[in-house]
Amino acid sequence: MTLRLREVQLRLGDDENQLPRRVAKLIGLSAEDVLDLKIVRKGIDARHKPDVLRVYEVEFRCRDEAALLAKKPLPNLSLVEPLPAPVTYFLSSIPRVLVVGMGPSGLFAALKLAEQGARVHLIERGHPVEERIRKVRDFWAGGPLDPQSNIQFGEGGAGTFSDGKLNSRLNHPWMRQVLETLVRFGAPEEILWQAKPHVGSDRLRLVLIHFRQQLISLGVDVRFSTRLDGLLLQDGRICGGLLDSGEELACDHLVLAPGHSARDTYHMLQQAGVALEPKAFAVGLRVEHPRELINLIQLGYKNHPQLPAAEYSLAWNDKQTKRGIYSFCMCPGGVVVNSSSEEGGIVVNGMSLYRRDAELSNSALVVSVRPEDFSGDDPLAGVRFQRQWEQEAFKAAGNSWHAPAQPLLEYLHGRGGRLHSSCRPQVVHADLKLCLPDFVTDGICKALPHFNRRMPGFVGPEATLIGVETRTSAPLRILRGESGESLSHPGLYPLGEGAGYAGGIMSAAVDGLKTANLILQTCQQQ
Repeated sequence: MTLRLREVQLRLGDDENQLPRRVAKLIGLSAEDVLDLKIVRKGIDARHKPDVLRVYEVEFRCRDEAALLAKKPLPNLSLVEPLPAPVTYFLSSIPRVLVVGMGPSGLFAALKLAEQGARVHLIERGHPVEERIRKVRDFWAGGPLDPQSNIQFGEGGAGTFSDGKLNSRLNHPWMRQVLETLVRFGAPEEILWQAKPHVGSDRLRLVLIHFRQQLISLGVDVRFSTRLDGLLLQDGRICGGLLDSGEELACDHLVLAPGHSARDTYHMLQQAGVALEPKAFAVGLRVEHPRELINLIQLGYKNHPQLPAAEYSLAWNDKQTKRGIYSFCMCPGGVVVNSSSEEGGIVVNGMSLYRRDAELSNSALVVSVRPEDFSGDDPLAGVRFQRQWEQEAFKAAGNSWHAPAQPLLEYLHGRGGRLHSSCRPQVVHADLKLCLPDFVTDGICKALPHFNRRMPGFVGPEATLIGVETRTSAPLRILRGESGESLSHPGLYPLGEGAGYAGGIMSAAVDGLKTANLILQTCQQQ
């Protein structure tokens, strides 16, 4: 049997080699009795900084686990329950599946289906990650925007240019399977035990290449620069997809993982009569601070060899407007990037590499947007709302790809602060209150003093705001039932963040596995 012990603490300066002795002391055994110890979770407790603790959850064996559990019950000690084994399906027929989109939901759906013997076509409107990186770098260097292959579109989805964050509020047994798959394809092994795991945008690219190679080895037909332009029906059920080349690709099941920025795909679905509904999302700005300042506020140290770059999560609810204002997609030691996918509109996002050692840290500061804010009867109204403010940001930047930016103190008080940003390609000074609706501006201005009380120094002369952040999540939901199929189009399986059913890499990947399992169940031998 294997035991698990939570809340094992080490101080800064302690070596992790001390963990067996610390565990033995907590459970009343000698260090020699603690066998095969491994770390399964590692986090930071900075509530009493600068006395920062490293907090571990460990698994181990001892000579008589049952006697230990019976003799000395401890609230943090438990028996490890084995994870459920992945289901193996014995198929009565070989399903033909068209998977659209190579973000995490599409990739994991395609992998599960192919491993179980399905015949899978996987299409992606953008480029392979190697070529996609070159396209994005050329854009940042002043080259043209490619509307089909950019930070939003291409192998890996929008998360390829983020931070590779793998933390999620989702609690699902398949999350471990997702992490182990990523490690198998080249992600750092520590994501298996970090409390807030991340891969980093640089290492995530290698993971994607290995993922693609595995799919091809399983017989998946992988096609890049290929967009879904229509749905094919027979007797009211999906029977194939119309590609932008004019080819009709037959399938028994169409898995649609479009990503939250596939606006032309949303329009195509509406024209085809697919059941859609508007959905709440959030918009706002990016904020940047010196990484060492955030480290000092959160951890009590500007830098420490045993501490990672500091993160934060802030939220405040405006009781008057009933809106939430919160930080989103925080990137420690990262950069802000122009993430536009349409001509004449600017949207920004954050990105960190694995080491998270860049000079500045950034996060979105966003305000909740409800369907009634954009005349939400039309499912595409949220798209138009996002586009409107992205175009205003483009105008504020002088009709250029330089993101509009403003010192935080100037934005809040009308004066003060300095403009300092990592943004790629660069920023231009602008009045950011022209780039967002009044209720968003008011919400951010009202929330900032509350955030500063939580993190003294957050509102200060070194903070810069960059606009605009509009692609926090999909502005609509493609409606599906318990079978995973579209409510209006049987055989169409909408999934992932772009369909309105996930938020981030982990939840999207799990949604991909769920959808694949639902399809496989329909083909299983009775």
